[in-house]
Amino acid sequence: MASRAATYERIRTVVARADPDEPLTAREILQLLEASGEQFDSPHQIATVLGRRARDGEVTVIESSPYRYRLET
Repeated sequence: MASRAATYERIRTVVARADPDEPLTAREILQLLEASGEQFDSPHQIATVLGRRARDGEVTVIESSPYRYRLET
């Protein structure tokens, strides 16, 4: 679905620009997105998008509390 791909690209672009040293939580990613003027509903929405991409190997999910995400850029 094109909108899912576009949503992931928006997330990936902002995270790539931030160039974090460590994996980020969905909440931290949401904060980066909001600071860049992007609109997302919640950390849950971010986690859902990234979880789907993890199946394809584009995102690494680190199962901690809370989960952390490393985007393969």
